[in-house]
Amino acid sequence: MSLSIEALKGRRAALRRLLQALPLAALAGCGFHLRGALEIPADLAPIYLQPETGSPVMLAVREQLAGGTVPLASSPDKAKLILRITAEGRSSRVVATNDAGKVLAYELHYLVTYEAVAADGKVRIPKQKLDLVRTFDNPDVEVLGKQLEEAQIYQEFAVDAADRILMRLRTTLLR
Repeated sequence: MSLSIEALKGRRAALRRLLQALPLAALAGCGFHLRGALEIPADLAPIYLQPETGSPVMLAVREQLAGGTVPLASSPDKAKLILRITAEGRSSRVVATNDAGKVLAYELHYLVTYEAVAADGKVRIPKQKLDLVRTFDNPDVEVLGKQLEEAQIYQEFAVDAADRILMRLRTTLLR
């Protein structure tokens, strides 16, 4: 039984589509889902973000929530849940020097303390500390570039801290 060229091409195309769909089916079957928007119980919306300004982490949280399904309150008295950044700071320490005492590398730290409290005063997430750490090389050249790179690392820390805080909110509040 011989097949025509068109039949062979049709079978090849069907096999190709099947092989292309296989990885998607495997991902769906393993429970993988893209991280969606923050979901919170209706009785805890809207959320007030405190402090409202001046916090790089809170700015990153606000940006991640923009356009999502979680309404933001304009003041704490209108909120059912208050997310507070109670401390935020950065520090560095020397981790490597050369024979002449020149600093070759720093360890950058970004420390954030936060909590979430319901309008009735019930603590939904007790104070948590995040200490994000990264090593920063310090060669003798391009001093201005290194200053910009350090500023970029701290901005990335703020976005990472916001991701972790929202992930914690998501997992804690939907239990």
